[in-house]
Amino acid sequence: MNPTDDDFDADDGFDESDDDSVEARVWQLLLLINPGDQEMALQQFAEYRDAVVHADEHDVEPIGVIRRIIDWRSGFRIDAQDTHALVQAIDELSSRWNISIDWGGDPDDDDFHADIDAASLFGIAYDRLNEHGYTLWACETDDDSYAGWVTLTRDNEPLRELATALGINLRLGSEVT
Repeated sequence: MNPTDDDFDADDGFDESDDDSVEARVWQLLLLINPGDQEMALQQFAEYRDAVVHADEHDVEPIGVIRRIIDWRSGFRIDAQDTHALVQAIDELSSRWNISIDWGGDPDDDDFHADIDAASLFGIAYDRLNEHGYTLWACETDDDSYAGWVTLTRDNEPLRELATALGINLRLGSEVT
């Protein structure tokens, strides 16, 4: 099912002609961060709409709501020092497309994590995912955490445009410092 289906328009009141609305941009973002899984995007869109139904559009920070509804399904937010959780989160996202990341060591070994930081892990994952046509993104956070998601590489430019329109600051996973 997609947002142009009659059932979606009738049941959910989504007006695709209003494509400059925050709601339309959120829908497009969810489609991009759920490549090949329109059902998950639709479920998350319904959760987004439920979360903001009674809020004034000007009082809603879309990225805050989006992070909550996609966490550990289509994206992640982890403590900056928790390299174990970062590997776990990226492995979980990658498994959606049957991709296994070669981390260059054993991520189950504590010694591996003692010798590596989150920026290096982002770089490794970015390179490995890129080999399969996917891009790992890092979203700016306002605390000591890392957040991100994965899209098809061919969707990099549309994602940048949507992120800018939604006030989301993004970097490629290879640019994390």
